[in-house]
Formats: sequence, structure tokens, C-alpha cells
Amino acid sequence: MRAEGLPDAAVETFARYEGRLRGGEGGLVPEAEIEPLDDVPALADLPVGDASAVERVAVLKLNGGLGTSMGMTRAKSLLEVKDGHSFLDVIAAQIVAARRRFGAPIPLLFMNSFATRADTRAALERHPEVDTARLPLDFLQGRVPKLRAEDHEPVEWPADPELEWAPPGHGDVFGSLATTGLLARLRERGFEFLFLSNSDNLGAELEPRIASWMSAEGIPWVSEVVDRTEADRKGGHLARRRDDGGLLLRESAQVPDDDQAAFEDVARHSYFNANNIWIDLRALESALEAGGGVLELPMIVNAKTVDPTDPDSTPVVQLETAMGAAIGVFDGAAAVHVPRRRFVPVKKTSDLLVVRSDAYVLTEDWNVRLAPERERPPLVDLSDEFKLISDFDARFPHGAPSLVACDRLEVEGDVTFGREVVVRGSVRVEGPCRIDDGAVLDGSDA
Repeated sequence: MRAEGLPDAAVETFARYEGRLRGGEGGLVPEAEIEPLDDVPALADLPVGDASAVERVAVLKLNGGLGTSMGMTRAKSLLEVKDGHSFLDVIAAQIVAARRRFGAPIPLLFMNSFATRADTRAALERHPEVDTARLPLDFLQGRVPKLRAEDHEPVEWPADPELEWAPPGHGDVFGSLATTGLLARLRERGFEFLFLSNSDNLGAELEPRIASWMSAEGIPWVSEVVDRTEADRKGGHLARRRDDGGLLLRESAQVPDDDQAAFEDVARHSYFNANNIWIDLRALESALEAGGGVLELPMIVNAKTVDPTDPDSTPVVQLETAMGAAIGVFDGAAAVHVPRRRFVPVKKTSDLLVVRSDAYVLTEDWNVRLAPERERPPLVDLSDEFKLISDFDARFPHGAPSLVACDRLEVEGDVTFGREVVVRGSVRVEGPCRIDDGAVLDGSDA
């Protein structure tokens, strides 16, 4: 890491996690150590308060992902998502609209990885209106060595040395903000709060009520949570530590095998982490200073292979942290229960199909919202034939079918959809077949 010119704080952070791994820590959070969270205030119940707090908020998008699970090799945020626009296009337009709406400067920042930076910067040249002049538009996420699973030594992979490295998880955002000097520059410009979210969640629009609440109550950290559904049972949830009552985030990789059923019980752990995070920058500065430049978060040990496309390549572990896990670092941290509209992630092609469809609309302020006729998004389950974006687009050559009246769509096998197909109710389609242009799939008619 030093040979690569990585900052001392990044080296020290990795060294601490490596020491914990060698000491036998597995990064697990047993069910016996936590209690379900059941007392979360709703966004709608927060006081309107001082709307001017939004003038002191900067917005940061986590943009390090390549969308490799969908077969992409460039920044996922450049993928077309709605009405011919990419995630990046929509984000840029959202921030410009928010500046007009609130009469506030609202800087827009991106945390890129080495793999996404060039593509993202090139795409941002089409949006000169987002540049805030005295702040950079992006900064780089760090990287850490992959460790051989057998002995925890750095792996060597001469066929492609870049594969010897891994991103340290989005928990790296806090240290990278500091080591790049951007945290200090934000504070110098008078910004007090940072709103962080994933670039693939277009529901994460700026909400001044949360900033006002933090300002009035002196809250250092707020995590947005949504009602956890069956579709979310594999994802992270918030809970309370039994020993001191503090909040924590538990991800799937941190769950012991014996606790898997409790982890997936959405009635027991009912608040899903939306990964929309609000943080007081003064509190972050203090926490970093207290830790000698390191914000030591719960460790996640991810078992992988050095070449993710080759299951027979050398088994490795990647030491990662989750941004949302920092909720456990700040005394007085809180959560807020938000509507599902603030959580519209696109992790798979099935998610992409729903957002591209008429089940969602793009408002005048460039916010992606459920169509007025709907209370919740339709459930879509596409088989492996649709997993890669190239295969997905080939099977929907004329765009998404109408899903505004769809409850559930299951597609199994090689199925190609024609132009202006309409899906209503709960439908299952089995291939190989082609759905004719203008077909209406209603209930059991498929």
C-alpha cells in the first residue's frame, strides 16, 4: 500500500483490520448480542423547523461500482435508467433543480473508484452546470490488498495484477474525505452536514426536514430506514446493541450460520437500511481526530476468489466496511423511518426493468417516483437469461413493458418481449417464446 502511494491513514486503517483478522476476529454479529429496533421516528412526524439548514448541506454520491453483477465494465451510473437518461444524468438534473427550489448552493460530490473515475469525469463534462467551482466534483476511494484465504498473506496474480486489489467497501468514504482534504474544504466553506447515498438509488432526494432536525437536536448522524419486505430479507438491517443500547448495522456477511433465520425474519428485524446517510461534519472531524485519522468500523470479511469471474482461482478474503456501520461510532446517532419512495435501488436487471417501466415516473424536479396509481413497486423476478445487461436489453429491444398495473411478473427462460406489451396482475411467463407486439398479459393468460 505504501509502494502504491496510498495515504498513511489508509495504511493504518487496513493494518488494524488485518491485525483483527489475524487475531481470529471474523466480523460476526450474533443474534444474542442485539435487540430488534422498534422505536424509530417517522419522517412525516419530524418538525418542519428551520428550512435554511439545507443551505449548509452538501450531497455526496457513492459511485465506485462497475455493475459487474450485470456484466458491465464501466461506471454503473452511466447505464440508461429512465426515459433515455443515465443515473448520472438524473442525479445532475436533480441537484440543479434542488438548488433552484431551495435557493441554496448544494455542492454535488462523487466518490469514485479507480475503475469509475475516468468514465464519470468524462460524462460530467456534459453537465457543466453542476460544477461548484471552488470544490472538486469527485475524489478517489482507496483500495486494499486481497488476502489469501489460507494464510492471510497478500495474493499474487501475475495474469492481472490489478485483481490483487479490492475496494475497501463504502465505509472508506470517511477516511477518504479526510485524506483528500475535502472534509476540511467543506468545513472552510461553511457546510455542516453531508447527505450520502448510492448513485444507483434515485429516490435519495434532498430532504431539508432531516437537516433541520439534526441542527435543532444536535444529532451527529441519521440513517434512513424503510419497512423491510421479503425482497429485502438478505439485506442489512439496523438493531440495538444489548450491552449499551447503541445502534448498529448488521449486514448479511456478518451473520453466523445459526442466526440466518433470525436475520431474514422481516417481522423481527423490520427496518431495512436504505443507505441514505446524514452526518454532521463537525462530529466526523472530532471522531477522526480521536482515532488518529482512523474511523474504525465493524469489519466485514468477504470470501471471494482473486478473479471474480473464475471460481477456480485462488480463494481470498476482502476486508471491507460498510458506510452505514458508522452509526455505531457516534453517541446520539439516530434513525428515521422514511417512505419507500426514498429507496429505489437498482442492483439487478429486474430492478432496472421496474424503474425503466411506467411503474415509475420522472417528475419536473427530476425525482423518480412511483406512478400515482401505485402504492408500492411491482415485484419482478427474471431468470438468469436476463442477468447480464446485454442479454437483458436484447430481450427487451423496444424497452420495458407497461408494469403500472402489474403486481408480480416472473419470467423463466429465453423470452423476448415485443413492442408495447402490457402486464397486469400477477403473471408468469415461461420460455422459450416471444411476446407479440401489443400483447396484454393479464393474470394467468401468459
